[in-house]
Amino acid sequence: MATESSPSARGRGVSGGADGSWSDRFEEGLHPAIERFNASIGFDIALLPQDLDGSVAHARMLGRCGVITTAEAERLIEGLELVRAEAAAGGFNPGLEAEDVHFAVERRLIALIGPLGKKLHTGRSRNDQVGTDLRLWLRQKIDGLDRALLRFQHALLAQAEQHVDTLIPGYTHLQRAQPLSLAHHLLAYVEMAARDRQRLGDVRRRVNICPLGAAALAGTPVPIDRRQTAAELGFEAIYANSLDAVSDRDFAVEFSAAASLILAHLSRLAEEVILWASEEFGFVALTDRCATGSSLMPQKKNPDVPELVRGKAGRVFGHLQALLTMIKGLPLAYNKDFQEDKEALFDVVRTTEDCLEAMAILLEEGIRFRPERLEQAVAADFSNATDVADYLVARDVPFREAYQLVGGLVKRCLAEGLLLRELPLERWQALHPAFEADVYAAIEPRQVVRARRSEGGTGFDRVREQLALMRQRLDPIPAENP
Repeated sequence: MATESSPSARGRGVSGGADGSWSDRFEEGLHPAIERFNASIGFDIALLPQDLDGSVAHARMLGRCGVITTAEAERLIEGLELVRAEAAAGGFNPGLEAEDVHFAVERRLIALIGPLGKKLHTGRSRNDQVGTDLRLWLRQKIDGLDRALLRFQHALLAQAEQHVDTLIPGYTHLQRAQPLSLAHHLLAYVEMAARDRQRLGDVRRRVNICPLGAAALAGTPVPIDRRQTAAELGFEAIYANSLDAVSDRDFAVEFSAAASLILAHLSRLAEEVILWASEEFGFVALTDRCATGSSLMPQKKNPDVPELVRGKAGRVFGHLQALLTMIKGLPLAYNKDFQEDKEALFDVVRTTEDCLEAMAILLEEGIRFRPERLEQAVAADFSNATDVADYLVARDVPFREAYQLVGGLVKRCLAEGLLLRELPLERWQALHPAFEADVYAAIEPRQVVRARRSEGGTGFDRVREQLALMRQRLDPIPAENP
């Protein structure tokens, strides 16, 4: 007979015995270091609301299927709601002995309502339970991230609407290429965010499949109704295969991949803002709302927000790789390795939420574009060289011939320190007789932008069309659920 101080009694809150989560096959408690190593309660307590929701639905289903009486089901639900109320009041703080959130809830339920609480786990396992909790949690987080992306889109759109007529140098290979409407540049990020939202919607459909009732791996002989619990919890379908139900973490990987693309897009914009805010570019000024200073150099105003976003992208990419590595060699069905999915997934969500919010605020009140500086930049380069070639093409000169002529002209202008607009007309006509005085108007930066009228192009009229369409496509930002 084990005494309170004997090795076989210590730690039985986690191991065997009446209060344990394991069977009486185990006589001794875990080594304290292994108990700490094994426990997930320190982070999976975040799933408490979802665990309670799933348990309430499971208890109600057991009652309706006659596995337990209706009165027993109601009492179980009352007890679970008492746990929820305790947690809301800050009075539910399980320790390591609880091992995980599922056992913590069950132990507290038994303490509150007595032996009836031991019936709650009928017809299920922690394997299908944790899969259900995680999907419920992620489904809600995806909805929140969709709202955050929508806010980000609205912030970009608001800036774009102010800057249809503002010019900005367009780049390829980080070399000046052709002038653009600044609104057109910003709308490119609106389109990226639209794809991000589409991807999240696709992921959500695959997250929204219920594993509950698959039990440990093979289903259960208990006469349960899996579709009833799935419907009550808002799932669209149930897993068709019990092995797949408890071992599928594709949704975690797929979500992290979608989040990685969100961070890649945010990081691209962050890098541009960092460049634009430098003295060398000077395209934007940072407001005090989103910039910090230097502890040594009093003149500094640092773009910490975009720098942090650029850096945090690596965290999300790393978690994606960790999740892929976690699942790549696992035999069916459940393995303890899956405990590693939560901290990675939690951090991916938190980091993505934080970065989206920070970049939206940066766009809303953290940067101010400098149209006069942008105008100077566009006027002082050779990004209108293609339009000289287009001018000749419009006058029946073959494009490749025009291309070579203009390339040689740019070379000579660089050697002489001249811009194309500074060349006298006789120099143009010496290059090719098709040139007339209207060439100066044709290569003026605003005309260069205005002329790009092809669908999807940067022409001012086309950009205004796109702004109007985007304003129609974007729903208002919904209020967050309380």
